[in-house]
Amino acid sequence: MNKRNRTLSGFIMHIMIFLLILPLLVLVVWSFSKSWPWPNIFPQEFGLRGILHVLDPSSRALKSLLLSIRLSLVVTIVTLILSIPAAKTLGVYSFKGKQFIKMLVLAPIIVPPVAVGMGIHLTFIRLGLANRFIGVVLVHLIPCLPYGIRILTDVFEIIGESMEQQARVLGANSIQTFTNITLPLIAPGLISAGSLVFIVSFSQYFLTFLIGGGRIITFPMMMFPYIQSGDRMMASAYSMVFILATLVVLIMMEKAIKSYYSTKNYFYL
Repeated sequence: MNKRNRTLSGFIMHIMIFLLILPLLVLVVWSFSKSWPWPNIFPQEFGLRGILHVLDPSSRALKSLLLSIRLSLVVTIVTLILSIPAAKTLGVYSFKGKQFIKMLVLAPIIVPPVAVGMGIHLTFIRLGLANRFIGVVLVHLIPCLPYGIRILTDVFEIIGESMEQQARVLGANSIQTFTNITLPLIAPGLISAGSLVFIVSFSQYFLTFLIGGGRIITFPMMMFPYIQSGDRMMASAYSMVFILATLVVLIMMEKAIKSYYSTKNYFYL
């Protein structure tokens, strides 16, 4: 690559970084802005109303944030547990109707939740799952499972099962093969799938509101009313906490998985 191409690539990269960071900078400024009327370039007044409200125990924002994190972590773990066998079947084995099932897996993210939400709600009422934590966990699996299965399917298609077969030839049983061969091989895929599933679950509003019935109050349910009301200071403060909490949890998840496999001396992490 000549000097001109390197300069052009560097310029494009800096432009892309700037376009990604600019909305976050505006969000940070709005979090501390009392008044920022158009067409002023800078805010006219600054304040801490939004941040103080989020940190105030009486607002229950931090309590709902912890509930959202706990809910999303449970959804992420359950999704990955269910996705691994499904993804291995779709990624490794050949059978009739495989491509149709691959498309069918994506149906929950193709069909709008509003279209099936009321039917799900009625079913959960009959089963006694409405207005309960377990019901919200189950309904979050609907938009999360397609992402987990799809990402891990691609991983299994790449790694195949030759390493597992070799382990079984050497005398390893199914549990030993899974824990010592399969899991380390798909660990990067687990990190990617888990991160995306956590974000999808953490961001759910409609399904949580519908199935939770106002008893399961998550952080997005407290944030969206401020966005809809046009209170930009409060909405920006909630959004900043939302982004930071997501980043912290995802970084901790990645560090935990990599730390676990590095202590086990696996060769690729």
